[in-house]
Amino acid sequence: MSAHRQYASNGLGRAFRPAARLRNTAASLALMIAANLGFAAPAAAQEGAIIQPGFMAQTGFPGTIIPGFEEGLLPGVDPVDETFIDMDRASLRIFDMTFLGAPPEGQIVYTPPPFEVMAGQIGQVFGLAYDDGKRAGTPEIVPNLYAAATSFHGVQIVTPDEDEDGRPERRRRGAPDARFMDGQFGLENGGGPGSIWKIDGLTGKVGLFADIETNSGPGIGNIAFDRSHRQFFASDLDSGLIHRIDIDGNLIDTFDHGIDGRLARGLDTIADDGAVMDIRGAAFDTEETRTWGYTQEERRIYGLAVHGGRLYYAVGEEAEIWSIGIARDGTFAGDPRWELTVDAEEDLPVTDIAFDTKGFMYLAQRGEIENRYDYSSFADSGEAEVLRYWRESPDDPETDSIWVPVPQTYAVGFPQPHLQATGGIDLQYGYDSQGLINTSACAATLVKTGDKLRDDPALADRLIEGGPLSVHGVQLTASFLVRPQNEPPFGSWFADFDGFFADPEVMGHVGDVEVWRPCEGRAGWYEPLPYPGDLPVPGWPPGWPPTDELPQCLEVEVVEYFCTPAGLEADLYVHDRAGIGGDSLVSKSLTPGVGVSPSKQTVPSLATPFTLGVTGHLPGETVDLGLCFYKDADAKAGGYFPCCKVTLPLETPLESCAP
Repeated sequence: MSAHRQYASNGLGRAFRPAARLRNTAASLALMIAANLGFAAPAAAQEGAIIQPGFMAQTGFPGTIIPGFEEGLLPGVDPVDETFIDMDRASLRIFDMTFLGAPPEGQIVYTPPPFEVMAGQIGQVFGLAYDDGKRAGTPEIVPNLYAAATSFHGVQIVTPDEDEDGRPERRRRGAPDARFMDGQFGLENGGGPGSIWKIDGLTGKVGLFADIETNSGPGIGNIAFDRSHRQFFASDLDSGLIHRIDIDGNLIDTFDHGIDGRLARGLDTIADDGAVMDIRGAAFDTEETRTWGYTQEERRIYGLAVHGGRLYYAVGEEAEIWSIGIARDGTFAGDPRWELTVDAEEDLPVTDIAFDTKGFMYLAQRGEIENRYDYSSFADSGEAEVLRYWRESPDDPETDSIWVPVPQTYAVGFPQPHLQATGGIDLQYGYDSQGLINTSACAATLVKTGDKLRDDPALADRLIEGGPLSVHGVQLTASFLVRPQNEPPFGSWFADFDGFFADPEVMGHVGDVEVWRPCEGRAGWYEPLPYPGDLPVPGWPPGWPPTDELPQCLEVEVVEYFCTPAGLEADLYVHDRAGIGGDSLVSKSLTPGVGVSPSKQTVPSLATPFTLGVTGHLPGETVDLGLCFYKDADAKAGGYFPCCKVTLPLETPLESCAP
């Protein structure tokens, strides 16, 4: 270690290490042509790209430095007061996780030297997302990576140099001439606490992608990419808004859960209180998060994920999961709904959400923010869980949620009670018996961030055979190994964020994780094709339908498949070509042995998809669905009413939804 980098044993930072869903978007009739393409692997990433299939990005605190330490400190000076964020250390790393070297036995895995993005370039970041990898003029799929500014790794401030030692004065409390410490929010590169950074997956070039300029310091909870509309969503911890951002980084519009979300459940609306992070005010304290300008807990949004045509989001520290539909034009559909209240050992924020191809929803908690002045802790450790939910099948009318009331959980880390999560989660490909990646298994491995992952004195003699005990990074586990399986987690691999292994006491120094899995990608949208109605019903206008052809009364578009524990589900959008003002759909299978549910459903608007479950079919089989589209109010009035009838030949995916 070079002489000018000094790391105290009390946790001043991590020491220096050199860089060394089933988906298909075919429309109606085109579905039969495109089905064989929808599940093919995308074009291979370009050789030499910094992001390849199975590569994993991870965020974390870069470490600290005392500039000019070789010249010594003035007598009586506390070294902590002269310790700063190390601008030349990485706050984001991209790891090659394609070969782990051996079967999982609770050991450390050593990967090739990662690609690194330094704190001096982007500051402190947490949330991560990839785009779809589409690039003009080339068929090769190479994604870009996006990273969002955060306060989860502490907030550090300084004032101008007063003692003429060449270093600014570090402050715990606000002061009139205070500013954010270099390396906090990428201010040196034009960024701020509302910034989202873009890392080019081919070249590694780093640039500012988008900036929520109204964010005063709390930062962004997390970000998510919507492949269908090539847009992003970002949760703003300052205002509580969810921002919608286009592929070019332009802020388009917002959704306010505190107003529109809560109102949908009959709750009192809560507007943002207007609090801001005022580092120049005397009330600001770097160790007191109540002074940081976070919006109220009831409207505070953390983790985000796009799934099944909806944006899922986590609210508050007594976490609830909500969702809102994404309309065909990419706008918020205006149909927010409560999904569930998290059932966990502790009430902690859910900072990351992920879905696998079978419809399981994974949630990662992060410990309570704990920004110690000595950099040793940014989040309380040892209480945060990783949980897995799935939809009830059939839905239990006795429960409020469509999700099971009690989730499965995972053993994270060796220290008892195996609750070492730090808030990042994603799915990875599977691995064979020797740790070689298997890209045919799209979501067989669960990746979780955590701290003190191998630090268990009771098991030290056994664990030391698999490498150092001080590990702050990720744990990789087969997704089916829920508790009490894999407890303690000897059926897992572990990887450290910076590879130093000499800081056992730090907490909350690692953040989010995101894996590039091209099997998640899907093709672009197709134009819907019209379906003719089969027979008119009483109530149609005289002369309708024309005698020479059946009416094209309805357009049907199949935009997405996804698996659930109950089987295949398909999202359908319809266009009311006949203008009957429909909002409801009766569905039945016309193929023997195949079941379709629900038989009837109503949506708040046609910007919301109808979701149909299909059972009893063979993968790739064409299932004929009989659909009747009508207006629910007309049906409730009794008597005859217009109903547009169509037959939809639905060609199911070639991949099975079976476990």
